[in-house]
Amino acid sequence: MAATKPRTGSFSRNFSSAHSSKTPGYKHGPNGTTFISSGIPDLDKILCGGFPLGSLVLVMEDAEAPHHMLLLRNFMSQGLVHNQPLLYASPSRDPRGFLGTLPSPGASKDDKSRDNSSEQEKGLRIAWQYKKYFGDDQESTNAIDSKYEFCNDFDLRRPFDRHFFSGKHVECVSILDSSSLSNFRDRCATFLSQVPRNDGNISSAGRIAIQSLCAPQCDHSNMEWEMLSFLRYLKSMVRSSNAVAVVTFPPSLLSPSFSKRWQHMADTLLSVRAIPDEDKELAKLLTGYQDMVGLLNVHKVAQINTQVPKILEATTFSIKLQKRRYLVLECLNQAPIDVSSGSSYGSTGSCSGSSKTASLEF
Repeated sequence: MAATKPRTGSFSRNFSSAHSSKTPGYKHGPNGTTFISSGIPDLDKILCGGFPLGSLVLVMEDAEAPHHMLLLRNFMSQGLVHNQPLLYASPSRDPRGFLGTLPSPGASKDDKSRDNSSEQEKGLRIAWQYKKYFGDDQESTNAIDSKYEFCNDFDLRRPFDRHFFSGKHVECVSILDSSSLSNFRDRCATFLSQVPRNDGNISSAGRIAIQSLCAPQCDHSNMEWEMLSFLRYLKSMVRSSNAVAVVTFPPSLLSPSFSKRWQHMADTLLSVRAIPDEDKELAKLLTGYQDMVGLLNVHKVAQINTQVPKILEATTFSIKLQKRRYLVLECLNQAPIDVSSGSSYGSTGSCSGSSKTASLEF
């Protein structure tokens, strides 16, 4: 009798031969979706797993602050840690010099204290004369867990060592003097051909990081239709490969109609905004205002292999630097209202013109 094959729907893929979730750098999600990390643990949780393979991520920049570089650096560093091919493009003369600013992986204070406390509790349970028999096994399990880590905490104060890039597959492209994006498009096609999509077999995943695609110093900054067609072609190439492309752009340099078209092309749409140093109204409204360096807005979350929208608990998050080293995203918390002052946002925002309060009669 012939072996029966498991039934799969017409809209589902068979991942019976897929790698387990312990494969470093990958995480399997629902509906046959595979995620790679954004390089920020909190952002992976917000996006319900990270960046799906085959998706285009657009980040809208703030014209007054380079906060988008924080997202771009962590995204690139995470790919280097997992030994994933990387293509970086920027409007600078020497794009390879940007690799020296990438943060190096490190464990946060919370993780270290949590690990130390668990080890101490475990050590108290085991008698001292039997502890030597479990030392080797614990070291091997800890090494395996660190090897299969999906997302790392990156120390923004400690850059990657130069010798770390020697054995990595890293390509750097300058789009400063490219009057036409056709050459850069061919470069992206050649890079993505190295990570083709095969159902159930993910041997490697590529990362494309493009900084300030419509920068004014580029020759193609006035060719809005050509840049839009490049994004459309890039999205189609990424969708048919095991790769994720992250593109940052300043929306203020585009016309409103083309800015909306760019946002519509994105699978995942994010925006960053700087916080003024002295905004007294915002400081009264939000707790922990002094520790914030910017705001992150999630406008759209990728929907791959599904038509069910992802409903987030919040769409605006504060960007903080924990111990001035690690990038942290937190939900905005409203500051408590001072009842003694007699004024609050709820009472002052009434529709009536008089400020007197009357008792309600039922």
